[in-house]
Amino acid sequence: MSIERQKTDERSSKIVKHNGIVYLTGQVGSGDTIAEQANDCLGRVDALLKEAGSSREQMLRATVWLSDMAYFAEFNEIWNAWVPSGHAPARACGEVKLAREILKVEIIVTAAYD
Repeated sequence: MSIERQKTDERSSKIVKHNGIVYLTGQVGSGDTIAEQANDCLGRVDALLKEAGSSREQMLRATVWLSDMAYFAEFNEIWNAWVPSGHAPARACGEVKLAREILKVEIIVTAAYD
C-alpha cells in the first residue's frame, strides 16, 4: 500500500491519496463576505478533487470551520446548492478561531477516488 502526496511543501500536502481515499488539506477562500469566501473555497475543493481523480459525488466526510456561527445559515445555503443531491458526506461544522483574522471559513474534505 503506497501513499501518494501531491502539492507537498515542508508543512503539508494539499492532496494525500491512500488505499482508495483522498485527503485534502483544509481550504480557505478569498473575499470579504462569507458567501465570497465559501464559494471560492468550494471551487478550490472542486479543483483538488478533480486533480486527485475524485469528485463531489465521492465525498465521504467534510469538516467545516466557521469563524462565527452567525454565518451558519448563509453557509448552509451555499453548501446545499454545491453538494450534489443524494451525495451529502458525513459533515461536522463548528466555530473556531481561524489562522488569519480575515478568514471566515475553512473546509477539510475526505473522499473516495477511482
